[in-house]
This record gives sequence, structure tokens and C-alpha cells, in this order.
Amino acid sequence: MIEHFLNKLSNERIVAIIRGITGERFNSLIETLVRNSIMIMEVTVDTPGVYEKIQHIKEQYGDQVVIGAGTVLDSETARMAIISGAEFLVSPSLNLDVIKIAKRYGKVVIPGCMTPTEIVKAYEAGADVIKVFPASTLGPRYFRELSGPLAHIPLLPTGGVDLDNAQDYIEAGAVAIGLGSSLVGRGGHIINLTEVKEKAKKFRELVKEST
Repeated sequence: MIEHFLNKLSNERIVAIIRGITGERFNSLIETLVRNSIMIMEVTVDTPGVYEKIQHIKEQYGDQVVIGAGTVLDSETARMAIISGAEFLVSPSLNLDVIKIAKRYGKVVIPGCMTPTEIVKAYEAGADVIKVFPASTLGPRYFRELSGPLAHIPLLPTGGVDLDNAQDYIEAGAVAIGLGSSLVGRGGHIINLTEVKEKAKKFRELVKEST
């Protein structure tokens, strides 16, 4: 499972982050992402009905989509997400208990870190990928600098990654990019599916050019 995810991540290089989107808009968004080859998705746990949504995606798309839970802050939330079908867990910070739960159930875990010390500590504790957050505060050059001493640790920039800098992060050594509002918009607003489709295509083209 973990090796399969890492291979898919290194090939796809895009993780869509879905937060606060509900109702039919949610289903339409997922369908649009799948049709446009965005196959790794994270639904944040503060999204209403998140566990049912994760379960629904698993039932509808099976192995075609890799679905995870985001903003996982504690071990109980981690356990609930895994029970609902989440294949990976993402946190905005480093919580060792979340890592332990993920490892206990054989799931991928992606904690949020910012400094080299946090990154190494998380990786040594069992993290599979490190979410560097907020990436916009650090910039692509930070990833290039880390690619020397920490080249063995997969890094996923999240927070402020957009069409203007996505290619820079990949070329600086990031294993993939986490895309929230820059791809799917913000929860609570009407989703422009045509715009999502166009952005998905542009992000995929940028990633392909960087490979």
C-alpha cells in the first residue's frame, strides 16, 4: 500500500485538497477532477460529512482514486478517517500519535513540518512524505537547499502553490505539490467546474514539463 502510494505520487505529482465543499457540488467536483486525471485527493476533516464523503469516493471510484483525509490533528480523528476508508492522512503539524496510528493500520502518513529539524524528526518517526507548510512562506529555493542534505525525504509543498510557482517547486526537488484553492476554489463558494477543468489541465502540463 505505502509503496504503491509513493509510486503513484511520484508519477501523478499532484494532490488535490478539498475543504468545506458539500452537497452536489462535492460530487460534481470529484467527477470533474477524475475526468481530468487528478487521481490523488485529500478531503479535510473539517468538511461536513467528511467520513461519509471519503467512503462514497472509495465505493464509487475504487482503486482509480487514492483518497485521504486532511487536517488530521489527533489520533482519534486519524482512526475515524482510516475506518472510513482513507488511504493516507495529512496533518498541518507534527503529531507523533497520528503517525503511530497510521503505521499501526499500514496507512500512509504525511505530517506538516517547516524546519529541517521537524522534517527529520517526522521522517525518523515513520512519516512517509513530509508536507512542508506553509510553502509560500519558504518558497521554492528552500526546497532546492533541502534537496542536498535531505534528498532522501519526499517533500510535498502545500499552501500558496499556484500556476505561477508550481513548476518551480517541482524543479526544486518536491516529490509533488498540494493544491487547494488554486485548483478547486474555496469551500462555501459556487464552484466553477469549467475553471477547475482548465486549471487541472494547466497544472498537469506544468508538472509534465518539469519531469
